[in-house]
Amino acid sequence: MITGGCDVGSLTSKGVLMQNNKIIGSEIIKSKVKPQDSANTVMAALLEKSGMSVDDVKFWVGTGYGRDKIDFVGETLSEIACHGKGAKWLLPATRTVIDIGGQDAKTFKIDENGHVERFLTNDKCASGTGRFLEVMAKVLGLEMEEMGSLSAKADSPITFAASCTVWAQADVIKYLNSGYKIENIAAGINNAMASRVAVLVSAINAEKELCMTGGVAKNKGVVSALEKLLGQKIRRVRKQDPQLAGAIGAAIYAFEKLNKENTL
Repeated sequence: MITGGCDVGSLTSKGVLMQNNKIIGSEIIKSKVKPQDSANTVMAALLEKSGMSVDDVKFWVGTGYGRDKIDFVGETLSEIACHGKGAKWLLPATRTVIDIGGQDAKTFKIDENGHVERFLTNDKCASGTGRFLEVMAKVLGLEMEEMGSLSAKADSPITFAASCTVWAQADVIKYLNSGYKIENIAAGINNAMASRVAVLVSAINAEKELCMTGGVAKNKGVVSALEKLLGQKIRRVRKQDPQLAGAIGAAIYAFEKLNKENTL
């Protein structure tokens, strides 16, 4: 029995196919202007890459900010629920999850089944989101993931006085024009992001088995800065792309729904 998960985010859209609790196909694309176009494009690419047809997939679950615009899913669930379930599948010992999306940052505790027990989210300010890093990386002429490895070479990270994305962007341009090392600017940006997210994580009293999902989890600079601020290790997702966590969780929920219906 093959099930699918589709996670339409503001920056990227992800698709996953699973069979017998194993991933048999995955795809990540940059999101398009319309969420339904993102969903249809990632689904088509995923099926082609996996050698499947639409009829091979028994049930789809959609998630992400654009989930209500996905035409082919049978059910939709919040990204918090799906990231919790996906994080549990990726790292079974996980009890607290940090998910930094394009539009918000979330942290939540999950139980032994991957169900969310408590969560906090910041969707009021872009400075704690993936959009913040995207904007800053563009100013620096880098990819977001490059900022992590580059910041590791910093010898004197910049401290940003402004937390607002607009003002921070102006500061980055000022530092570049003043000849500051790009490594120190990148490190300052990552530290600023980590500081915003650490407030959320501390407020929820994170348990020690902590992991991070989403695209920002691939930025080593942010992860490292968060570990220092929180005083604990963040477990890395290594066998799969951490951006797939939401789509994985959606595919698992699809399987659980079908399995429950078949046993009634």
